[in-house]
Amino acid sequence: MKAAFYALGCKVNQYEADCYAKMFADKGWEIVPFDCESDVYVINTCAITNIGERKSRQILRRAKKQSPSSIVVATGCYAQTKADELKKIDEIDIVLGTANRSQIVQIVEAKIEGRDIDAITDIMKERMYEELECAGKTERTRAYIKIQDGCDNFCSYCIVPYARGPVRSRKLENIVSEAQRLCENGFCEIVLTGISVASYGKDLKNNHTLSDVIKAVCRVEKVKRVRLSSIDPRAFSDEFIELLASEEKICRHFHISLQSGSTSVLKRMNRKYTAQQYIEKLEKIRKAMPDCGITTDIICGFPEESEQEFAQTMEFAAKARFLKVHVFPYSERSGTVAALMTQVPKKEREERAAKLASFCESIATEVENSFVGTETRVLFEQCDDGFCEGLAPNYLRIFAAGSKELCGKICNVEITQRKNGRLYARIVEVL
Repeated sequence: MKAAFYALGCKVNQYEADCYAKMFADKGWEIVPFDCESDVYVINTCAITNIGERKSRQILRRAKKQSPSSIVVATGCYAQTKADELKKIDEIDIVLGTANRSQIVQIVEAKIEGRDIDAITDIMKERMYEELECAGKTERTRAYIKIQDGCDNFCSYCIVPYARGPVRSRKLENIVSEAQRLCENGFCEIVLTGISVASYGKDLKNNHTLSDVIKAVCRVEKVKRVRLSSIDPRAFSDEFIELLASEEKICRHFHISLQSGSTSVLKRMNRKYTAQQYIEKLEKIRKAMPDCGITTDIICGFPEESEQEFAQTMEFAAKARFLKVHVFPYSERSGTVAALMTQVPKKEREERAAKLASFCESIATEVENSFVGTETRVLFEQCDDGFCEGLAPNYLRIFAAGSKELCGKICNVEITQRKNGRLYARIVEVL
């Protein structure tokens, strides 16, 4: 029997899809590429935007079209929040949300035997982290480790807390064990990911925090680099910044969610910090780690956003000087507080998003140019046509002349120029 997998949306979804593949493989299933004929297709859906939902439906229908006799499984956030809607789609055979995923193989095998199992539960009642062992094949050189699930922030625009439920933290010993196993399998960079990484430990009685996770993973001998996924700015206390600056294995790249540079918009978003507090965090981080790269997300056209508030976000972006910004026009999510507010016309949202994205790209170019002439360490991921490509700790993407033998290795390089939108470097030393 063959099984194929597809993940939409965030890195957590990709991690979970890899976990599903491992569970099927462990039961003797043959794992095949998604565009091949298969007996089962598992699609980990996304509900973060209308586009995410639409793409999820398209992929689900495409799977059935590829193999009409196959079993198509919808999992993930869209499946959790709109299970009844997906159950009405003829091409979908099983709807499995964001709980009971460790039973996915048994649920599929029951369907093959003619038995239907309703696996949708009330995610808001979940209190325990569900262990899903991952094969670690998310990327060629780095592996993701999911350390927690759920979110208690309830930003007014976001459906995620309703899709993922309350914060559930993974046992520290299980995180460390997975880091050890992945490094033994050849990965040298570990990315700590989750739905709300900064919330790690708030549900645990042993008082473990994200800092404890970082320290424990960094102590794993074969781990060369540790990177954090998206994190709330409130996590950056003075003590946390000191830890990050003192630990050599920590990559100096932090994706710190902003969403708006206007304090009044942030308040309507229920983001629980001000624009001034955010910029103060940036200043402290950069003082402790001058070579760090800061990336972020910004939503344009949030309900009731005025021209003045948008201008404040533009001014904030100029001051913050992000290495990269993911800019999104606001997308209504039914069931959220923001969906009930006065909406900015879609055309205005898109125009503001395009304007901000262009502005942030020009700033990013200046930021990248500032690193020309400096040295850094690059983990090379792939090589083609005599050039190797990889990431520096601060998330600069670097190209250097080299052969395939460098893939998976960390090298000292000197950044020599920025040309045609790329940073080029010469290799100083292979570590």
